[in-house]
Amino acid sequence: MTRKIAFYGKGGIGKSTTQQNVAAAMNHFFDKKVLIHGCDPKADCTRMILGIRMQETVMDTLREFGEDGVTLDTVLKTGYGGIKCVESGGPEPGVGCAGRGVITAINMMEDLGAYSPDLDFVIFDVLGDVVCGGFAMPVREGKAEEIYIVASGEMMALYAANNICKGMVKYAEQSGVRVGGIICNSRNVDGERELMEEFCDIIGTKMIHFVPRDNIVQKAEFNRKTVTEFDDLCTQAQEYRTLAEKIINNTNFVIPTPMEMDEMEKLVIQYGLPD
Repeated sequence: MTRKIAFYGKGGIGKSTTQQNVAAAMNHFFDKKVLIHGCDPKADCTRMILGIRMQETVMDTLREFGEDGVTLDTVLKTGYGGIKCVESGGPEPGVGCAGRGVITAINMMEDLGAYSPDLDFVIFDVLGDVVCGGFAMPVREGKAEEIYIVASGEMMALYAANNICKGMVKYAEQSGVRVGGIICNSRNVDGERELMEEFCDIIGTKMIHFVPRDNIVQKAEFNRKTVTEFDDLCTQAQEYRTLAEKIINNTNFVIPTPMEMDEMEKLVIQYGLPD
């Protein structure tokens, strides 16, 4: 059975980098069949898997060629290890709602049969702003069943993670979506691991993995590759292998209990982090 998961996190936290490295590790080390559906208007959720700057998006194709022009041949590309990739795209700058593009693209891919039953995982890579109903769509309408939140031990990253949990709770009962855990994409701040573990305990989930900071991630990105493709024997590739394995074997899915802002600020101050 295909598992549909979504990666959320604040802008700049390394969500798309983490997601693509997890997808590559799932494929390379565990022979999993994966499709990535990028839901960020920047359309940068698949570049390392495809080894290109940007693939044609559903919304650009729809605008240029109309609905008949959107086919699996035109918008679904295959990259590293046979991983399938599609990007929703967004409206022209300054015009329209990017969230609406997410809804349109996912529905079109469903109608075209992109999420085929032979896939082990469909991964939605979603912009972290859950205030917009369009970006909340994968959890609101049950398109994604598992949520993984990428965060770090920084105030705004924790605030975003908590806010995403609030948005998820709103739709948990109607859609069945659950949080599978928090992924700490380390920024090397003081007390980061301990802070993340306490944050996860308070909101009722777990830190599924602590991903250490390593410059090889940037080196691989500069070459438009995931770490696994760049050097599958390096230490960081093994970190992504471990994270992928934890997600594959995960059975602990929860409805979180988000923190109030005052409570979160006290927690952060306790660890001496800047706001």
